[in-house]
Amino acid sequence: MTPAAYRGWGMLFALGGVVAFAFRPVLIKLGYEAAPVSATTLLFLRMALSFPFFAAVAWWLRGGSPLARRDWIGIVALGFLGYYLASLLDFLGLQYVSAGLGRLIMFLYPTLVVILSALFLAKRPTRRELAALALTYAGVALVMSVRLGGAEQRLFLLGAALIFGSSTCYAVYLVTGSQIVKRVGSMRFTAYTMLVSTVPALFQFALLETPASLVLPDRVWAYAVLLAVACTVLPVFLVAESLKRIGANHFALIGALGPVTTVVADFAFLEGALTPLQLAGGALVIGGVLLVSVKRN
Repeated sequence: MTPAAYRGWGMLFALGGVVAFAFRPVLIKLGYEAAPVSATTLLFLRMALSFPFFAAVAWWLRGGSPLARRDWIGIVALGFLGYYLASLLDFLGLQYVSAGLGRLIMFLYPTLVVILSALFLAKRPTRRELAALALTYAGVALVMSVRLGGAEQRLFLLGAALIFGSSTCYAVYLVTGSQIVKRVGSMRFTAYTMLVSTVPALFQFALLETPASLVLPDRVWAYAVLLAVACTVLPVFLVAESLKRIGANHFALIGALGPVTTVVADFAFLEGALTPLQLAGGALVIGGVLLVSVKRN
């Protein structure tokens, strides 16, 4: 394969991974609309249905170097924080905000990485990063200002806060997991942390729900299967392969299509159109995140 073809496939893998991830909040909202299913049940279905795929990958990569005790501790902690807790907060928040808005808030995680690195790793943000932070959070203020003052303001703010918490958990996962990934390898690290994250989801379901809660319409099961396979397993490996082929810089540019895709899909499948002011705020958010994510050569 020529270098151009190798990179071309990397771009296609990145596009496929970004679009697949972008449909996740839309499928969650469709699940909520199809039946009175709880966030606990929908999260459990997503984790349980994706478990066999990640278990197969973990088994396939079993011949790697043995992991140190500190790496196992890190994998358990980050699996709980970065996949279980971040997913739970996202699923809960999407009960109160639209898929498009939820994706824009979730997309803040690169700016949160900058803030966390400054607070805990003593990495001073550059002027470019400070400008990006100002641009991004001005965009968030614009997006949210349209919904303030309405009758459902409290639920809207609760949903936005929950998804922001999800984005924060994922940012912590990225900041603290970078060193473990270097030692363990990205594919093995992802497979192990996903397997770990299934355990608390299972316990949560056993404590809060009953087997009767799994008696759901076929549509909900179809959305759950798509959520697990097409929006969890598939994009994880597409993104990993694309990062290897094209690097983080080019992937960040393609990643900006994620919120746009979600907004379009939200409008097409859920009629959750954003107002012109919210679209302007969303453009500021995407521009600010790109300033943080794309590094100058």
